Amino acid sequence: MQNKKYDIIIIGGGAAGIIAAGRASEKGASVLLLEKMRSVGRKMLISGKGRCNITNDSYASNHMKQHHPKPKFLKFAYKNFFKDDIMAILDKQGLKYKTERGNRVFPESNKSKDVLNAYTNWAFNKNVEVLVNSKVSKFIVEDGICRGVEFEKDGRRQKVNADAVVLATGGKSYPLTGSTGDGYSLAKVLGHSITTPRPALVPIETKGKLATRLMGLSLKNTTATLWVDNKKVDEEFGEMLFTHFGLSGPIILTLSRQVVNALAENKKVEIKLDLKPALDDAKLDKRLIKDLNENGKKYIENIFKLWMPSKLVKPLMELCSIDSSKLANQINGDSRKRIKNALKSLSFEVIGHRPFSEAIVTQGGISLDEINPKTMESKIVSNLYFAGEVIDVDANTGGYNFQIAYSTAALAVDSALKN
Repeated sequence: MQNKKYDIIIIGGGAAGIIAAGRASEKGASVLLLEKMRSVGRKMLISGKGRCNITNDSYASNHMKQHHPKPKFLKFAYKNFFKDDIMAILDKQGLKYKTERGNRVFPESNKSKDVLNAYTNWAFNKNVEVLVNSKVSKFIVEDGICRGVEFEKDGRRQKVNADAVVLATGGKSYPLTGSTGDGYSLAKVLGHSITTPRPALVPIETKGKLATRLMGLSLKNTTATLWVDNKKVDEEFGEMLFTHFGLSGPIILTLSRQVVNALAENKKVEIKLDLKPALDDAKLDKRLIKDLNENGKKYIENIFKLWMPSKLVKPLMELCSIDSSKLANQINGDSRKRIKNALKSLSFEVIGHRPFSEAIVTQGGISLDEINPKTMESKIVSNLYFAGEVIDVDANTGGYNFQIAYSTAALAVDSALKN
């Protein structure tokens, strides 16, 4: 091992690392993949709630609309290797997949392990040597050129050389899977700038007990609006979930990136929920009046059940200061206005967010200004390439982040092997 030289070394055995290894092997390169955990693909196994959202079956232009902070950075990566290429790999391995709402692609088996097995069966062959429990401690750099790496395995420090190195160590989300930000430190030593890593696609924490009381309630067809310092900055429509600490679910996770950044700047953050987005204020008011008039002799609590899930009834009645013993025909204009406001603008003050251990991805990472988007090569050290979440690029939920990993990995390897 000490004197052995490879065509390419891949650091990290996540989605990006596995695809990088397979791509390099297909091109006939000798590959060494180093993974610090005892097995590869650990984060993939828990992705998509154990189902693995493989990719998103939509155009590259749509993928880029979901990206932060510089959507066009991945233009060349997607032109080189995109969702049809990854699905072709799965086709060759006989893995059947399906497309669900929002063009999200999942394995038909709903088992992420089947996806991981398909990738590793394709990627790992006689050209690829995989060493687990192997933590890279530094790059070997001579005259501004990356020549290999030093790593530790079984308490022994070893050096290994290569014509190119791909850093694909991931971000800091789900650290128990091995994503602990190691790649940032390795790159920083070489002079790379690191945009502050923060959780993204992460549940948020809210003030008060309302969310806790509603814990477990999932809402569909809801609009969540994000307000920062009393200004509306964004909104999302779809599904959300109340938890014991606050809010979660797809639309909340999508807004969470901006929530996290606003909180870091000590700004006031609120989420307002529109439970009746199909009705404007006037139409909702007419609906309330109609229901109250038609059910005048019924208790108001029973009328509330016409407007919302039963779990919401008592908390919202209390919020609106409505006495449950009242009949529908006893509800005056002021009470009706409070009900309408609760349905159209149920407000939650955001006081925090969950940690990296509960974040789907990491925002921040190695600065895009120091990476060549046409090759994924470092602009500071030659023959060093980057792939996946270690880079300062992340995306909304929906399979987009996995595609970033695949595409940057393929471009990094293709570029490295052309040199």
